[in-house]
Amino acid sequence: MDRSFRLAYFSPRVREEIESWPVDLLARCDELLDLLEDHGPLLGSPHSKALGEGLFELRPKSRSGTGRAFFCYCSGRMIIVLHAFIKKTQKTPQRDLTIARNRIKEIRNHG
Repeated sequence: MDRSFRLAYFSPRVREEIESWPVDLLARCDELLDLLEDHGPLLGSPHSKALGEGLFELRPKSRSGTGRAFFCYCSGRMIIVLHAFIKKTQKTPQRDLTIARNRIKEIRNHG
């Protein structure tokens, strides 16, 4: 099946981070990434959430924990996964948000 959107990673390290997650959380994240490629911005809550200024988060959850993968949309129906981490607290750490926001700026300045 042709996907509506194409997925890319800001760097290989972003995908490596996701692949280091517990196997059930990794599987759930990959399911949500597949849904994201199929549905794009139509994939809403509880799987995806807009954070403003073009930044979105994917919200995989499993028995092993809760992950977050920040992403943005680019021209040509491209989705770029900017940053990913496993949540350790209720609130998303500011440090992780800052990394994602800096990377989105970098893409926009060079893209």
